[in-house]
Amino acid sequence: AAELCALSEYRIWPGTGKLFIRRDGKPIFLGSSKAQSLTLQRKKPAKLVWTQAWRRLHKKGLSEAHLKKRRTRTNKVQRAVVGLSLEDIKKKASQKSEFRSAQREAALKEVKDRKKANKAKTGGKTSAPSVRPTKVPKNVKRR
Repeated sequence: AAELCALSEYRIWPGTGKLFIRRDGKPIFLGSSKAQSLTLQRKKPAKLVWTQAWRRLHKKGLSEAHLKKRRTRTNKVQRAVVGLSLEDIKKKASQKSEFRSAQREAALKEVKDRKKANKAKTGGKTSAPSVRPTKVPKNVKRR
């Protein structure tokens, strides 16, 4: 049969605390002179660290079991890319890394051979860098 303090929400046992009747006629139980003083000063319970209202607002004292929410794991979905279909992507993923590296080396060798052939065709000449006139800043007058 314990009442609850209107400010701190602590239990008030029979024979302790005060019953305060507000102007509108609502009875308010106050557990201590501290609670009475702060209520008459119109202090908000949520701003007083020792009250249950503050503890509720700042998530204090909750048991860990109720606190953690279950999250649904995100499922990875593979989609086709512009250049490759989904089957091609799966085929590449299932290939061995040695096979892929061998393919890469073969492609590089082919490109090098092509470059060498082009160089031999042109006679080994490289285009000379074009000669540019010296750059004149905009703020300097030309004669």
